[in-house]
Amino acid sequence: MSGEDHQILKFRPRTMAHAPGSANTSARANTEFRAGDSVQNVPERSAPDDYRHRMTMNVAAIVFTALLTGIGIWLAVKMADLRNAQDCVLMGRRDCAHISTTRG
Repeated sequence: MSGEDHQILKFRPRTMAHAPGSANTSARANTEFRAGDSVQNVPERSAPDDYRHRMTMNVAAIVFTALLTGIGIWLAVKMADLRNAQDCVLMGRRDCAHISTTRG
């Protein structure tokens, strides 16, 4: 390998966010933007807090989560039952169906 085929580039980290001549004006502009931005994100105090709607949505979310969890558990149990029945059939056994022993 010869030295003419390769070139070494000097890495210069960017320590300044802006050009050296415009540091004062850009810092002032950034603080003005930040101040204006924070004012826009403040919620209005005139809007009433709808406690009843919030609680209704919380109850709906809890019911939905409980329903989804119940369906997931039911599905897992059914899959385990089907897997056991399939294993029984694949082993060559007879009468692999689940027999209910409830008295009526």
